[in-house]
Amino acid sequence: MSVLDDLANKAGDDDTVCGVPARLVAAPATTEEAAALIAETRDLAVVIRGSGTTLHHGPPPRDLDLIIDTRRLAGVVEHAAGDLITVVRAGTPMAELHCLPGQQLALDAPPSATAGGTVAANTSGPRRLRYGTARDLLIGITVVRPDGRITRAGGKVVKNVAGYDLGKLYTGSQGTLGLITECVFRLHPVPPATSFVRAIAPATRAADVLAGQFAASALEINAAPGADPEIAVLLEGTEAGVRDRAAALAGLLDGEVTDEAPPWWNTPPWPDGGLGLKLTCVLSAVPALVTAAVDAGLTVRGSAGTGVLHAGGPVRPASADEAARLVGLLRAAATTAGGHAVVLTAPDSVRDRLDMWGPVPGLELMRRVKEQFDPDHRFAPGRFVGGI
Repeated sequence: MSVLDDLANKAGDDDTVCGVPARLVAAPATTEEAAALIAETRDLAVVIRGSGTTLHHGPPPRDLDLIIDTRRLAGVVEHAAGDLITVVRAGTPMAELHCLPGQQLALDAPPSATAGGTVAANTSGPRRLRYGTARDLLIGITVVRPDGRITRAGGKVVKNVAGYDLGKLYTGSQGTLGLITECVFRLHPVPPATSFVRAIAPATRAADVLAGQFAASALEINAAPGADPEIAVLLEGTEAGVRDRAAALAGLLDGEVTDEAPPWWNTPPWPDGGLGLKLTCVLSAVPALVTAAVDAGLTVRGSAGTGVLHAGGPVRPASADEAARLVGLLRAAATTAGGHAVVLTAPDSVRDRLDMWGPVPGLELMRRVKEQFDPDHRFAPGRFVGGI
């Protein structure tokens, strides 16, 4: 019996990617099993699926024969508390890594998201201001390439300079260059105390927070048409330190100190199946980009401290032309602000009419990387930048 016959099942009604149905679903339990499966199915178009948290992001696949599900590739392999690292299998839920004994993986991915999916999507949330993104916290990786070969890079020490840093290449690759099966992460201690400072204030006040001696772990903005914008700041540290800094910051912003994050914290500003964009810009241009999005009728949330924002509408766009108009407005504003605008998600009815990526610096280099790793274009075909 072949590996495919042993592992694969007929796809169900829910086994789709952006509306494209799969024929088969397979769930390998080990790196070696995954490698054998991939090597045996070189004529099949493949999409990798973790928990599906961001599977709807990006264009639909051109073809879809096989979904490789990572749900059986789960579990913490090692937690070396003294070295502040952990080794985990790709299908491990992030909830397990948010609450390691005395330590944490400081990535604000949804609890149900998988470790491999978080890396593949380069997911990060509010605390990227202090701790960085998945690209910063990943120090080792194991990947099965589209030809079935197993590749390992990095290691189990934070300062590792051996070989090429392939972990950074695979981070954010969205499953287009191979199947991530194992990750090594840098951890941080769980802080003794945390507090939030919330204030009704425009995005321009973010500069005051960054200029002060507050050591914010996160600095978020929420702005919507017809509503007062709100800033929320996360402070972490010792009880006395957090208490003093929170009181000073609340006085500066005329805000309030709370134990809980605001309800909009780390949530996308678009409905399920709606239009959602990721916006980036230089810090000095955050207020202008927020204003442009709100003036276009969109809600904006995200990190005013790093210039990474998300924008979306409270309702779905009425037509493909309306969606394209909104994307064009936001892309122009982001470009003026020294950044980019990428469409993460859109209704199926308008997705094919949108330029999801916009101008992509280094596109030819990215295409050459894809050709090197996946010359047959069978991993997430059509979902890579440039449609390959």
